Amino acid sequence: SSRLIVPIPERPKVISPIFKRSPDITKARATKSEQLLRIDDHDFTMRPGFGGPAVPVGVDVQVESLDAISEVDMDFTMTLYLRHYWKDDRLSFKSNTNQSMTFDGRLVKKIWVPDMFFVHSKKSFTHDTTTDNVMLRVYPDGKVLYSLRVTVTAMCSMDLSRFPLDTQTCSLEIESYAYTDDDLMLYWKEGNRSLNTDERISLSQFLIQEFHTTTKLAFYSSTGWYNRLYINFTLRRHIFFFLLQTYFPATLMVMLSWVSFWIDRRAVPARVPLGITTVLTMSTIITGVNASMPRVSYIKAVDVYLWISFVFVFLSVIEYAAVNYLSTLQERKERKLREKLPCTCGIAHPGMMSDCYSEVDVNTTGNYGMPEENGMRRERMLVELAMESDQMTGHVGSRAYSSIWIDTHAIDKYSRVIFPGSYILFNIIYWSIYS
Repeated sequence: SSRLIVPIPERPKVISPIFKRSPDITKARATKSEQLLRIDDHDFTMRPGFGGPAVPVGVDVQVESLDAISEVDMDFTMTLYLRHYWKDDRLSFKSNTNQSMTFDGRLVKKIWVPDMFFVHSKKSFTHDTTTDNVMLRVYPDGKVLYSLRVTVTAMCSMDLSRFPLDTQTCSLEIESYAYTDDDLMLYWKEGNRSLNTDERISLSQFLIQEFHTTTKLAFYSSTGWYNRLYINFTLRRHIFFFLLQTYFPATLMVMLSWVSFWIDRRAVPARVPLGITTVLTMSTIITGVNASMPRVSYIKAVDVYLWISFVFVFLSVIEYAAVNYLSTLQERKERKLREKLPCTCGIAHPGMMSDCYSEVDVNTTGNYGMPEENGMRRERMLVELAMESDQMTGHVGSRAYSSIWIDTHAIDKYSRVIFPGSYILFNIIYWSIYS
């Protein structure tokens, strides 16, 4: 029997579709300017001329404003335009017109730029309104200008020993963070002319005397030597505000305390409140001044003035306490002397009437008259008996008693001259030293 061979039809070939490789959407297409600068052809993570000599980077600064000076925090705030100049041959391009190209901050992230930072800064930021305040300008030969607008708050070590008659010098320090002087040479592009300031810069409390630049080397034990640029400025404090708020009130309080020297020493309700009021007012002035100052461990010029003024006010209170105490002692001696005197003194010695009794002037002794009785005013009489060497007369010597009254009253008289004179002398010495 013959076999029937049935041909098996061939299976149709399945042709798989060819997929084209999709582009990497995470990789942005190079712009025309980037193609001109050949950004993708170089590794910009390395500095220009890597392995060769240090790349020179010139710097100039335009100070826009000096915003604040704080004695409490020992810092200052400054807004400035910081500009860098260097040459990177990798960014050179052909140009028939030899014109530069200017870019915003987007290209800065794709090329090498100096890694500047502010030494001893507390906080800083680059302005971003309405867009990032960054500018990059590239020239055909590869020269680059990189400019940005920055506000920085930096430390300023102040010596307040002469406050408020002081002059302060602060510095803003600029340095490369990663590159030592072997890789990056930082310098002021045109010396002192590299620092420009706005003529309208002014501070309410300070007078800006001088801006100048310096350059130094900074050494770190773990990394090496770095170029550091300094922006130095000198500030002199305006004294007029403190004259009105501190010195004049303190001086007036001291002068007010002297008024008690002209008030009768028996007027206790008048002299005591006056002394206490001036002492409390001086305490308030001292507290108010120190509340707005840092807690330094040394004495300031204003402390010298206020505390010596406080001592003058306090001594005026002590002066009245001494006068009142001596007056009280004298009254006791007068009372005892009056008890020992015979009531017939004037009869036994009629010739001594004018010597034994005399009216006492209130202005010379400071005594008040006795109260009125039977319509007649009886003035306090001071008995003065001559001290005789002959004890047979029986007279009791009391010249020492009279001299005590004069000495007690003389305290006020002397104080009227000594206190103002001493305070004027203190002011002459103080202002000659601190001015």
